Amino acid sequence: MNSQRTGLRVAALIFAIFAIGHAVRLFKHAKVMVATYQIPLEVSWVALIIAAVLSIWMWRLSSAAR
Repeated sequence: MNSQRTGLRVAALIFAIFAIGHAVRLFKHAKVMVATYQIPLEVSWVALIIAAVLSIWMWRLSSAAR
């Protein structure tokens, strides 16, 4: 495996971990507090979609990399 392919796969896995984390937050309705402000669950929906799309994109790029 070359370094570009490995780097893309590592990035894909990191984005997948973030997507799973947001999915777990949505499933458990976990509260996230920053100082005294509660982050709404809608933020996790957006982050889940973005992280999942980036993960899939990076994985597909790694498959095309030579």
